[in-house]
Amino acid sequence: MVEVKAKTVGKMAKVFNIKKYKKVRQALRRNMPKAEWNLWMRLKNKQIFGYKFRRQYGIDSYVVDFYCPKVKLAVEVDGDSHFKYGVKEKDKRRQNKIESYGIKVLRFTNIDIYENIESVLDQIWGTIKKLAGENE
Repeated sequence: MVEVKAKTVGKMAKVFNIKKYKKVRQALRRNMPKAEWNLWMRLKNKQIFGYKFRRQYGIDSYVVDFYCPKVKLAVEVDGDSHFKYGVKEKDKRRQNKIESYGIKVLRFTNIDIYENIESVLDQIWGTIKKLAGENE
């Protein structure tokens, strides 16, 4: 998990993909954990019924694993580091901040990806359908 600071542009804060942190996002893309890579292979190129996902996308002071801008959906893959002492509370604060922008956050574990990726994809698709219906 990487934290970056939001940049102010005029009176509005630029909160998506702050240019200053482009190299951080690129480094995260080059060094994706295996579970994230496995999920990316199923999300990229609009494989989920034409919905485009971006990987390692900057939102405010955070970088989310995957983001679908059309329906404002972030997908996070929680590896072993997310289960250490104190991290759960930090993840909750992070998720609350991201959700404050009207973005829905789905979380999955590495084990979810390795053992039941079809169920993960079904949950993502179900959430997309719900969010797309809300946006119409």
